[in-house]
Amino acid sequence: MKIGVIAIQGDVSEHVEALERAIEQRGEQAELVTIKHKGIVPECDALVLPGGESTTLGKLLIREGIADEIRDMNTAGKPIMGTCAGLILLATAGDEQVAKTHQHLLGLMDTKVNRNAFGRQRDSFEIELELPFLDTPYNAVFIRAPGIVESGNDVTVLARIDDMVVAAEQGNILALAFHPELTLDTRVHQYFLDKLF
Repeated sequence: MKIGVIAIQGDVSEHVEALERAIEQRGEQAELVTIKHKGIVPECDALVLPGGESTTLGKLLIREGIADEIRDMNTAGKPIMGTCAGLILLATAGDEQVAKTHQHLLGLMDTKVNRNAFGRQRDSFEIELELPFLDTPYNAVFIRAPGIVESGNDVTVLARIDDMVVAAEQGNILALAFHPELTLDTRVHQYFLDKLF
């Protein structure tokens, strides 16, 4: 198995380390690769789109020719996880902030996002989040987090904070507004790996 982590910008090493821990805990084996250029995504069995600056990430995915490879991967039904900025990139539509910055979206998940749903960097927070695939609450880290404000019928909502959807999935795609790579709790990464192993 080969798992790719988009490494153009953002929490790349943290995701790699979290995946390494999760794979080791499962007693499985997988190769982890970081992706900065086209040609690697088609070799991967699963993919992570990490947090970072979504406008920059979107532009670079297009420029490097990676965006179409990710779309092809989705068509093939391979597992894709997007966290924070990754959740934004996966969406089909965004708010006025997305429009104003000419944000490139991959359009893979039937969702509309609010890019700065929880405010700026100083408004970052942690919260105990109930997730349906976990027995006990998950300590979720939100940093300048987005949120899903609308979703289609094929989207399963996994968690909300008030009226804002912060975790959802659609088929092979898992989208999270928080950063599971910033905690030692690997249960969210394990859930993602369940789609692969």
